[in-house]
Amino acid sequence: MFRTLRRALCAAALLLPLLAGAPAAQGAEAEVQAEAGAGYWHTSGRQILDAAGQPVRIAGINWFGFETSNHVVHGLWSRDYKSMIDQMRSLGYNTLRIPFSDDILKSGTVPDSIDFSGGKNADLQGLTSLQVLDRIVAYAGQDGLKVVLDRHRPDSGGQSALWYTAAVPESTWIANLRALATRYLGQDTVIGIDLHNEPHDPACWGCGDTALDWRLAAQRAGNAVLAVNPELLVFVEGVQTVGGVSGWWGGNLMGVAQYPVQLDVANRVVYSAHDYATSVAQQSWFSDPSFPANMPGIWDKYWGYIFKQNIAPVWVGEFGTTLASTVDQRWLAALVEYLRPTATYGSDSFHWTFWSWNPNSGDTGGILKDDWQTVDTVKDGYLASVKAPGFPAGGGGGGGGGGGSAAACTAAYTVSSDWGGGFNAEVKVTNSGSTALSSWKVSWTWSGAQQVTNMWNASYTQSGATVTAVNAAHNGAVAVGGSASLGFGGAPGGGGVPSVTCTAT
Repeated sequence: MFRTLRRALCAAALLLPLLAGAPAAQGAEAEVQAEAGAGYWHTSGRQILDAAGQPVRIAGINWFGFETSNHVVHGLWSRDYKSMIDQMRSLGYNTLRIPFSDDILKSGTVPDSIDFSGGKNADLQGLTSLQVLDRIVAYAGQDGLKVVLDRHRPDSGGQSALWYTAAVPESTWIANLRALATRYLGQDTVIGIDLHNEPHDPACWGCGDTALDWRLAAQRAGNAVLAVNPELLVFVEGVQTVGGVSGWWGGNLMGVAQYPVQLDVANRVVYSAHDYATSVAQQSWFSDPSFPANMPGIWDKYWGYIFKQNIAPVWVGEFGTTLASTVDQRWLAALVEYLRPTATYGSDSFHWTFWSWNPNSGDTGGILKDDWQTVDTVKDGYLASVKAPGFPAGGGGGGGGGGGSAAACTAAYTVSSDWGGGFNAEVKVTNSGSTALSSWKVSWTWSGAQQVTNMWNASYTQSGATVTAVNAAHNGAVAVGGSASLGFGGAPGGGGVPSVTCTAT
């Protein structure tokens, strides 16, 4: 109904009384949080906790393509997959949601549209789609990102309302979910599986019809997954219509109040909502005279109550917009505030993965621009307050430490746009030493009267023409050879490119 345009556009190339929120996180908690995330995770009330019982926040990005006829994440026709993951990490995204279709589990399915020239993606040559997924999971883990696997479609042909089709029956769906849970058993980079993307009409919640009741199907599939790996989180999306009230596909979790998902293993359910703006489809609430002040009530009604009543964690697995209209801009600002800024609430917050990393999502665009390299700093900037620390690196190789060598870094200053009255720029910090960085600081001096007007992914001070910027909580740790970035707006334009010094610890 709402999403005939979105998903694989590039084949080749919805009131219950609410409890008051928990108290804000204190500074000491935030310090502990920076080290949180190791091992497998579980739930406790509305929070997700790591293996040591420390709260974590999923603050991530969707990278799609495995669910399409390319059978692999998109953009590898342009860049090396490692550089993509490094860039995600440098921007402060700590989790990857990777959509896939059951096609990639068919024997012999191989990816296409991967560029191997100039040494790009060299270690992916000759691999099946599943083997490429293995490499992406492994490298993401090395970079300190977690992964949620999203069963997006039964096949690459298109989205389905139900979790099964004539060609891909429920038995195949469950068998494939079990196969993936088995494949990544013991690899705690993969912290859970999103059972099926965007169930919608005629899917129901709590109607009792086993052919249509998504809640019952999620229990069957979730128990099958947990029978293989009881440590995984089970992410369960909503439906479209509950009690005659309709919303976004997968975005209506009103039924949870009466019919919660009950699994054989406790503390494993995370409910997932999707929410979009007018660039995807018009909804009645966008034209309400009180918009956007009406939106928190809408979100409370459809899915926010689950978090606010301490029933379970809530993950907004998809939300996005082109930001082309003022309505969309106001919607995104309101939603980000509703999700609870990390600086105020820490990990006692909603979880999220933005749609999408890819620029080739036709009704939302992406964090990357069409060149698959340049960051849309405006869109990324909207998300700055809800980003969260990354997680301890895992897996073999990469990361690097040692030898007692001094930490070192270099910094590169790039102007991305300059319109005379102002400009946008980025500073990329690279770990040039032989030991991992825990923090960094950069400084530069302009030759003119330029002033920073706003900055993201770092905090700053300016004295005269000299600017000093210090990493944010989420991007201070940089592995050997890795990088992190800050972005900012300034005025006036025409300031040129000053030299930048970088100090590492």
